[in-house]
Amino acid sequence: MSAVFTPLLAVFGIMLIGTVVQKSKLLPAETDLVLNQYVYYIAFPAIMLISLAQTPIADIMHWGYIAGFSGAMLASYALTFLISRRLNPSDNAVASLRALNATFGNTAFIGIPLMAMLFPGNQTALGAAAMASLLSVLMFAIALVSLEMTNNNKQSSAIAIIVTSLIKNPIVMGSLLGITLSALSIILPDSITLIISQLGMTSSPCALFAIGMVLAKSGQYQTSTKLISATQLAEISAINLVKLIIQPLFAYLIMQSVNVQPQLIAMGVILAALPTAASVYLLAQRYDTQVITSAQGILFGTVITFIILPILEASLVN
Repeated sequence: MSAVFTPLLAVFGIMLIGTVVQKSKLLPAETDLVLNQYVYYIAFPAIMLISLAQTPIADIMHWGYIAGFSGAMLASYALTFLISRRLNPSDNAVASLRALNATFGNTAFIGIPLMAMLFPGNQTALGAAAMASLLSVLMFAIALVSLEMTNNNKQSSAIAIIVTSLIKNPIVMGSLLGITLSALSIILPDSITLIISQLGMTSSPCALFAIGMVLAKSGQYQTSTKLISATQLAEISAINLVKLIIQPLFAYLIMQSVNVQPQLIAMGVILAALPTAASVYLLAQRYDTQVITSAQGILFGTVITFIILPILEASLVN
């Protein structure tokens, strides 16, 4: 069996469990909201901190790889945003969330274990996944600027919004702390490392479980008796086309053009082809925009990835 199936099955299975639990009413109806707050403020910053802190700084700062991965995300974000604004000129918030859904991959929960499976014993692979996660967080800042300026009726400057959002973002702070510890070669005590690691390991499972609960509740927001409308299907299909096909292609072309090592290109392309992360759903819910579409898109993209990633693994790794 292809190594990519194990983490993908875990993602799909956790979302399914969340859906079943919500349908059976075993937990309070608003449990997903509590889980989201926990992931955003505690668990995800913990996994970023410990992943980066335990990776040598030389394995984090590959500038060609950074340029290729971030360039692919920016190009994909701009493409989706501009098309969305052309289709819906007055809805900036929707365009921002669509673009983030087409950009922000699950490089933490799927990417880190996947790199460990595909490149066993290679610390560079873990560094590539951690850096991809940090670069993805910066896309959050771009989306936050757009969303905040929409909510504030453009009364605040973009620079003020982005600086404030980054300073207040616990994920960014955890990442910067991890990079600082790595750069200074500071090794945390085993007990503290274990605490942070255990907290971090709960991040994506909790977020994915919450997505499953939201999918179970999505019926109350539907205007149609169908599970998913034709319009929604077209939207999430277009978003996943950009996320799973176009973004990896951009990453490959840019990294090739700046002479990145073939193994790093393979890592970058596979990480770029990962389905949308649960964190996008957290932001969608925070701004009450594209909540159901984001949840459905993550599920749809995860299923499609079962086809795409084995092809990339065979082409780039084997």
